[in-house]
Amino acid sequence: MTLTDTEQFTVRRSSAEQSCAGLLPAVLPPAGHFIGGTFVPGSSTRLIDVVDPTTEQVIASVQAGTASDVDVAVEAAVAAQKSWGATTPKERSEVLSLIANIIEANREAFEIIESANTGKPRMVAEDDVSSTIDTFRFMAGASRTLTSMAGGDYATGHTSVILREPVGVVGVITPWNYPLLMAAWKIAPILAAGNSIVLKPSEQTPLSTLKLAELVAGRIPDGILNVVTGQGRTVGQRLAEHPDIALIALTGSVVSGQAVAETAGRSVKRVHLELGGKAPVVVFPDADVRAAAAGVRNAGFWNAGQDCGAACRVLVHESVAEEFTEHLVREVGTLVVGAPDGGDDVEIGPMISRPHFERVKESLAEAKAAGLQVAIGGSALEGTGYFIEPTVISNVPAGAHIATHEIFGPVVTVESFSSTEEAITRANESPYGLSASVWTRDSSLSLSVPKQLDFGTVWVNSHLVLACEVPWGGFKGSGYGRDLSLYALDDYSRTKHVMINHSA
Repeated sequence: MTLTDTEQFTVRRSSAEQSCAGLLPAVLPPAGHFIGGTFVPGSSTRLIDVVDPTTEQVIASVQAGTASDVDVAVEAAVAAQKSWGATTPKERSEVLSLIANIIEANREAFEIIESANTGKPRMVAEDDVSSTIDTFRFMAGASRTLTSMAGGDYATGHTSVILREPVGVVGVITPWNYPLLMAAWKIAPILAAGNSIVLKPSEQTPLSTLKLAELVAGRIPDGILNVVTGQGRTVGQRLAEHPDIALIALTGSVVSGQAVAETAGRSVKRVHLELGGKAPVVVFPDADVRAAAAGVRNAGFWNAGQDCGAACRVLVHESVAEEFTEHLVREVGTLVVGAPDGGDDVEIGPMISRPHFERVKESLAEAKAAGLQVAIGGSALEGTGYFIEPTVISNVPAGAHIATHEIFGPVVTVESFSSTEEAITRANESPYGLSASVWTRDSSLSLSVPKQLDFGTVWVNSHLVLACEVPWGGFKGSGYGRDLSLYALDDYSRTKHVMINHSA
């Protein structure tokens, strides 16, 4: 089916009376690097402009970090980690709780910064900040509940004790789609495990991370959290190769992950990667297709589809494919596109940057050139800002390029299958293995199919529901390592076996 109303979507703009742009200058953080508990100028005079993707205006400039800046930050982190790593879980828990309280007390500032820097609608920015607070609070408690193999005599006359130790200094590289939240997913467990950090935020969205550094300065131990802004090819490269960094953790693209892993491998450095995704949504004939369509509306277009777990590839049984698509198009047609100040009901913001905007447009143009059916949307929206219409492409044939590569925009594809085996095979053909969902009322299918899907998270009758208590991470091209949960604390610590001979 094709929607005939070509004016279905427009960009809801803010009026001068509604705009909160005037509030931004008062909450912007300093532009230097944050090293050893204070902001310092970089070794280079070069700056990187930070652009609001809604207005296409420069809203701030930050330092273009150098390898020398990373070296200074690592030196501070090494010095701080010695005493930080010797603290008790209780003491580290109190620091994480303090960070959570600081963020909560400054919630409005973080929401303003995040919306201005990324174009996120209010509801998304508010959710990001709430989830960030919860991440620190969860890890504050989790840091006091580490478990491991029980001590005991596993060899005659010898008692074994298993210790969990910090790895040391951790280099962190965070993405542009969830700047504050992805920083929290790394900072909280890394600090909880007794490590110190040198963090490089995305050069496109560094402001909320710098704001966090500004607000915790003098309130947490100096040097345990350091932030160096700059390009990945310079700052990220030095983090990955630095001999005093024990582990490098990255959330980002597959290409970035491959580069970091290759560099880190030269020094046999541990690597934690959360990379791309192309989440299949498998809808069986017995499913509640209305609920499935509503689920894809929410999980496929949250954060304008700029989410590695987005419900972006629907595989629906051929007997209900037409009905499902009709429901989905109707659901997607109710989405409101606009600026963060366009109203509380705005759900879809812009793409993060001009280059990414052009990449999404190119994907849509390729789909149209291939003769694929655009059921709704399919184009860029006119005017200022990097806005793309919420788009559904239906009747997609097996193996189509648009259904296999990560678009990272408000685009959902729909293809059909005829058997359970076919659905599983085609879902697993993806080079990614981050997340998937299964929609069925059949209890047998709800248990058997997730076991056969090669993805780190599989939801049943929902999608993109997260909780700090459960792990997040993928297989295959989506990387390795786990964020959230006690598994993250395992990833950011090391196991030591001490065996004591008491038989003499």
